[in-house]
Amino acid sequence: QVQLVESGGGLVQPGGSLRLSCAASGRGISAYTMAWFRQAPGKEREFVANKRWTGSTYYANSVTGRFTISRDNAKNTVYLQMNSLKPEDTAVYYCAADPAGGTSVAAFRYNYWGQGTQVTVSS
Repeated sequence: QVQLVESGGGLVQPGGSLRLSCAASGRGISAYTMAWFRQAPGKEREFVANKRWTGSTYYANSVTGRFTISRDNAKNTVYLQMNSLKPEDTAVYYCAADPAGGTSVAAFRYNYWGQGTQVTVSS
């Protein structure tokens, strides 16, 4: 079992930045695909970014060029650096882990989830 705990969310003005963290415990995540998803009120959960054990990354079109996913396997932690934030980025952000190390952007492929952290972009 893997436990994931997100942190770093908060209220930020449009154009601002935040860095989310996801700390994993229970097992090492170095071979896992780690991802970030988000869910806005009244909307379905959507893929944001993932990073495989190979180092390859993939981003949703809506965040490409603004968000960066990274991981520190020594610390068992994944990060999401979010720059140039927009009001439409407002959502609960979830960290997820796929032990199979796949490339999927589908939520059902991810076995482990954190509890989420709220990000609100507003002036």
